[in-house]
Amino acid sequence: MIAAVLSAFFAGITAILAKCGIRKTDSDLATALRTIVVLVFSWIIVVVSGSLASIAQLTPRALFFLLLSGLATGASWLCYFKALSLGDVNKVAPIDKSSTVLTVLIAIICFSETDHLAAKLVGTILLAAGILLMAEQKSSSSDSRTSGTWLFYAVCSAVFAALTSILAKIGISGIDSNLGTAIRTMVVLVMAWAVVFAKGKQSQCRTLDPKELVFISLSGIATGASWLCYYYAIQTGVVSVVVPIDKMSILVTVLFSRLVLKEQISRKACFGLLFMLIGTLVIAM
Repeated sequence: MIAAVLSAFFAGITAILAKCGIRKTDSDLATALRTIVVLVFSWIIVVVSGSLASIAQLTPRALFFLLLSGLATGASWLCYFKALSLGDVNKVAPIDKSSTVLTVLIAIICFSETDHLAAKLVGTILLAAGILLMAEQKSSSSDSRTSGTWLFYAVCSAVFAALTSILAKIGISGIDSNLGTAIRTMVVLVMAWAVVFAKGKQSQCRTLDPKELVFISLSGIATGASWLCYYYAIQTGVVSVVVPIDKMSILVTVLFSRLVLKEQISRKACFGLLFMLIGTLVIAM
């Protein structure tokens, strides 16, 4: 239980730390830098969990889908950081969570996952309603010109995140999840730095704000810590309890966006958050 709560906490503060690290730093460069930290943590998990031995069981088909899944993950992270750099955390994070809605609907349609269909549909509707309520609140961002841009990137982040799950379902369901995550993160790292070099942003490394670099690194550490706690909770606890607790990270994100970043949240958005929490619990359980 403690590990599951810590997993949700670390996942929740990841977006807050990231937002603090990209006020002046380019979002693509920030994504590439934090992925280095996440990669280290992902391989620590592989070694600690004893998953390294299963690398010999990887097939060409599995590697191919790991590559596609990694590309989708990288695209999701790049879009998510771009959205965070332009919009409020308490608006970007809920839309990013809509990937759950897309994943559930695709799983029902494409993979005939119709067990407890009524509960899944009710949870999905509640989640979608909550996302709409939270997305409609007024932005506290100073530049109104970014109001449509952040939404585009947030939606793209959700779509690519959902695609990541679908690709995993199709091609790497038989692969150890920890090893798959570590290999996928390597793909994300290559992709992120390829984007940085393609856009000629690598020179900005020399002019990085040390304070923002600390927050970017802490964001990566928070992601890694969340993964470690989640892995331990899954291994030693009850999955049906751990998963819903981990999904409560959205509550942590919104709370810290209010306390740390002073972002305003309306009464309508509070109801939206409540709908999201209930919907997530219904889907997860």
